[in-house]
Amino acid sequence: MGSLSERIREEEVMDSPDLDVRLHHQALAALRRVNLWSGIGSRLAGTLADVAKQRELRRLRVLDLASGGGDVSRSMRRRGVAVELHGWDRSETAVDYAAAQAKRQGMTGAKFAVHDVLADPIEETFDAVVCTLFLHHLEYSEAIRLLQKMRAAAKQAVLVDDLLRTRTGFWLARAGTRLLTLSPVVHTNGPMSVRAAFSLDEIHQLADRAELAGATICTHWPSRFLLCWQRP
Repeated sequence: MGSLSERIREEEVMDSPDLDVRLHHQALAALRRVNLWSGIGSRLAGTLADVAKQRELRRLRVLDLASGGGDVSRSMRRRGVAVELHGWDRSETAVDYAAAQAKRQGMTGAKFAVHDVLADPIEETFDAVVCTLFLHHLEYSEAIRLLQKMRAAAKQAVLVDDLLRTRTGFWLARAGTRLLTLSPVVHTNGPMSVRAAFSLDEIHQLADRAELAGATICTHWPSRFLLCWQRP
């Protein structure tokens, strides 16, 4: 495992443009199981429902950045809040997979599109802009820029959920990915992702630098954090 005192970012297999489509689909399905086990979708759905209740909104227009296979996005329609869902990812394979899964579940209104979430501008506004399991892929300056972009595009709230760089998280990633999936891509990427993740102190620093004043940052199972910022 080595020391986790500092971030170690390496190119993850999932990020390779040359990744075989079959392996990519297998990895996306595996991440769906990992996310279900982690409860990310339910947690975000509950937080969005709270935002809607506090602001007396019956419908939320949500943008999910780096949406991957779309499983977290699709789970956000729960809790009785109508959600107009948009998902962005730079991987055409992931976007096609997410769109197909949404259609299979009868979510004809969900829109997934190919966009580079760092390079492409967000020209519209959304009630909530969310991002899960992507921040750890970024350099410190890129993470700040992404959070600032999310804040500018969000009329109501910004939600970010990601890994924490902890020993517990590392061993959970190593064991959990092997228990939940046969995907060699996820087996490799899981521990790498934890080594690349931010510490809790670093997350607070990022929020300050991105001017997310008043943001709440809470930790949750399994060694992750949820950042929630609401526009005053």
